[in-house]
Amino acid sequence: MKSAPFKYAAPATIAEALDILGENDPDEVKLMAGGQSLMPLLNMRLARPELVVDLGHVAGLDFIRETAGGVAIGAMTTKRAVEESELIRGEHPLFWESTVAIGHPPIRNRGTVGGSMAQADPASEYPAAAIALDAELVAVSKAGERVIAAEDFFVTYLTTSLEPGEILTEVRIPRPVVGTGWSFQEVARRHGDFAIVGAVATLRLEGGGVVDPRIVVFGAADRAIRIREAEGLVSGQPPTEENFQAAANRIGEAVEDPLSDVHASEEYRRHLAVVLGGRVLGEAAERASRESVGA
Repeated sequence: MKSAPFKYAAPATIAEALDILGENDPDEVKLMAGGQSLMPLLNMRLARPELVVDLGHVAGLDFIRETAGGVAIGAMTTKRAVEESELIRGEHPLFWESTVAIGHPPIRNRGTVGGSMAQADPASEYPAAAIALDAELVAVSKAGERVIAAEDFFVTYLTTSLEPGEILTEVRIPRPVVGTGWSFQEVARRHGDFAIVGAVATLRLEGGGVVDPRIVVFGAADRAIRIREAEGLVSGQPPTEENFQAAANRIGEAVEDPLSDVHASEEYRRHLAVVLGGRVLGEAAERASRESVGA
């Protein structure tokens, strides 16, 4: 199947892209980054925009830059560039791990960081990693720049808090505190397939107890969700298997209305959330006990 007819624009600057957005009905415009999500939707006619704005020619959106507080990644930076970045792999290993779990090499060659974030697929790895890492997303419009916490950015299935006329330009990831342990795990039918369910955890160990735990589950609900109820059960507690299992059980209770489709039932997704939740907590604690991540 081929796409329905549409007009095409390829602005060279952010200012030009914002002008185009301002001149057209936002409901009839689709922004295209790497095209790995949008092109199939166009070809299957699940998306029928009047205008596609290709951001691939916009200058200044493709970068990985160390900052005073961590790293800034341009929205048009490819996943391959993230995968090959020694800065990301060395100082932000959780984000690197989530990257190499995405699709296959041809997809990572074309797919972009900003495209995955803006697509907001509930089974996508990046939203979960961004929430766990306390990342911020930067959007620009004619009104100026807006910085959005990752936890507030992903609203529901394929929906973000981006306003009409805004373009995602950058993702900012803070440098992990020294001693932070992390874990990323997912279950998929085959490597490179969308995750059926995945889980992410970060934490530190101080004085024999868990400090600043973050637990995020993706693929189970309409968006990646942070499970604060489970975090509360392990915060300040010894990193024991019993405590982690109690937190994992709470994850299963906290996932409301799990997805059910041809890939997995509601019951199976809830079960995976519990199993993976316990595993990522255990692995994050193990890493925290023997590694120092950050500076």
